[in-house]
Amino acid sequence: MVPASDLMLFAGAALLIALTPGPNMLYLLSRSLCQGHRAGFISLLGVVTAFLVHMLSAALGLTALFLAVPLAYELLRWAGAAYLLWLAWQVVRPGARSPFETRELPHDSTLRLFVMGFLTNLLNPKIAVFYLSIFPQFVTPAHGSVFAQSIVLGCTQLVVSFGVNLAVVLGAARLASWFARRPGWLRVQRYVMGGVLGALAVRMALEPRRTV
Repeated sequence: MVPASDLMLFAGAALLIALTPGPNMLYLLSRSLCQGHRAGFISLLGVVTAFLVHMLSAALGLTALFLAVPLAYELLRWAGAAYLLWLAWQVVRPGARSPFETRELPHDSTLRLFVMGFLTNLLNPKIAVFYLSIFPQFVTPAHGSVFAQSIVLGCTQLVVSFGVNLAVVLGAARLASWFARRPGWLRVQRYVMGGVLGALAVRMALEPRRTV
């Protein structure tokens, strides 16, 4: 089974990814502000369903395949570090927008809200790359069934992301209003998040190679 220390580190990485600006957060924030909590929650159900697809895909083969080939593992480790650095740059680059700066959206039906939430996350490159590059780094055959470890990690990521996104849906109006009155904190939020993501990328790049 996944060691507790690795699981905590993975949960922290999942939390950082969930808190970074991306399609899911922007969509849920904008939808909740424009159409209310109910619309935001229905959209979130679609997002969670897509998380299940990503998780099962990884658990049923991707992780085991990549860990079975040492070169692939090394390439994924560096790809994960590069991806985190790219996310850090997207957060702090000139002209970047905070996720709390939302856009207006038209009202949609219940089915469309669910489908759009599902597709937003299913086609979200941030989540796809997370499962292909960062996720495998926390799976080690020596700790037992690769499938079981993948399910545990996937469920951890799902719970963390659901919690963050539910908070976004329920607190969208307050968060947007708070940041609108304090524009300086939008910049602080971006730079703190960028710094933490950069530090995680460095840690991943410098991590000793695991024995598979």
